[in-house]
Amino acid sequence: MQSSEVTKSSFWANFFKAPAEKSELEEVLFSMPPFKNLNNKQIKLLLKVIHNRVYAVNEIIFYQGDPGIGLYIITRGEVLITQNEDDDNIDLALLGRADFFGELALLDNEKRSATAIALKETQVAVIFKTDLDEFVERHPKAGINIMRGISQIIATRLRNLNQDYFSLFRKYKLTKGGKNGND
Repeated sequence: MQSSEVTKSSFWANFFKAPAEKSELEEVLFSMPPFKNLNNKQIKLLLKVIHNRVYAVNEIIFYQGDPGIGLYIITRGEVLITQNEDDDNIDLALLGRADFFGELALLDNEKRSATAIALKETQVAVIFKTDLDEFVERHPKAGINIMRGISQIIATRLRNLNQDYFSLFRKYKLTKGGKNGND
């Protein structure tokens, strides 16, 4: 087998995967709110706790209900976040390069609220909760910047969700109950 061939079994590829080109991963990290305020030395330290994974087309990254163990950062590819509610799949987000998902796993010990599926061959950098906790303990200033950045993203997503909710509520009131919201 030539070294230029791509292994199609992501199971074995992930075991023997060489680290991603750090310059590519560094570029992605510096473009993301949780990491953009870190300096070069802090990014180099963070790179030591990042695990690289490659997922094949339509491969499940994690299932709804799985334990939340880490944050996933897309360096290449595309990921669909979908939720199953009463046997109905609802697509929540389509994510690409420099997007991240699974961030709630860094904050709590709850199960995954949705399923993540690689739509294309996708490379992700994974920061496991235990590794980040240790990183924050050893490098508190960098850790605070990362957690602040993650909190800002979560706050933005919550604000957007609230805005969507109230927009849908207003539409419902207008279509179902007229001005007063009466049925």
